[in-house]
Amino acid sequence: MKAQLLHLNNDLTHSFNARRDNTPQYHNIWHYHEELELIYFAAGSGTQFIGDSVRRFESGDITLVGSNLPHYWLFDEIYLQKNNPQAADIRVLHFKENFWGNEFINLPENKNIKDLMRISKRGIALSQSCRAEASVHIDTVLNCSGTSRIIHLLQILMCIAADDRHDLLTSASFTIQSQDQDADRMRIAMHYIGENYRDQIRLQELASLTGMTPNSFCRYFKSQIGKTLFQFLIEMRVKTACNLLLENKQTIKQICFESGFQNFSSFHKYFKNITGTTPLSYQKSKS
Repeated sequence: MKAQLLHLNNDLTHSFNARRDNTPQYHNIWHYHEELELIYFAAGSGTQFIGDSVRRFESGDITLVGSNLPHYWLFDEIYLQKNNPQAADIRVLHFKENFWGNEFINLPENKNIKDLMRISKRGIALSQSCRAEASVHIDTVLNCSGTSRIIHLLQILMCIAADDRHDLLTSASFTIQSQDQDADRMRIAMHYIGENYRDQIRLQELASLTGMTPNSFCRYFKSQIGKTLFQFLIEMRVKTACNLLLENKQTIKQICFESGFQNFSSFHKYFKNITGTTPLSYQKSKS
């Protein structure tokens, strides 16, 4: 259940990669790479898996994924259909921690950038104000050349480093473990969970898909994610409920079942355990 290592090749005229695409399937794999990834969803939504974090992403979101941190973007079905009724617009920068040289990043003036590289290993969701500035610089990187590319990337990193309102995505206890070639299991498992977490997850079926026994799968999942499958699913469902509560388009009882809980009492119990408040209080506090 390890993530797949991807090798991202730079051409000879650039020190880091920058691209724009509308192919969500390219991101639909549990993977990691040495390069940091700054991804801007100009158009697109779905569920993101980063380390042990699961949450929704929406159009306008920008996320910084640290070096070797496994991640996976499961786009909503509307972006994956063959007739493409809704086109995704994804803008991505990939760069190594030392792409500008070890001497530069170790300059005392760049301590905040060096600290950001370290913090990015937990994954960072940019705040709204930082997204507004970063998106402009990302678009500029895609359309400029020469030294300007590096300057605009540096301005993005300076913006993120100076912002204390961003969201750290993985739990403090999550550690990036050594990866191997056992890539397909996690991709299959995460895809199955992402497609079925609102329904009843069948452990036997999930284990069978990954070529493992149920007991072996459970032990392996916990060893890699740091949580049991049950804990992971509960957190995923509660986070889904939080997003639905913020949308305020359904009743709380409807949200209970829409997010994958089988009864109202367990919904309240687990929601309060994780968020520290009731669904109604959570909704009111965010309105």
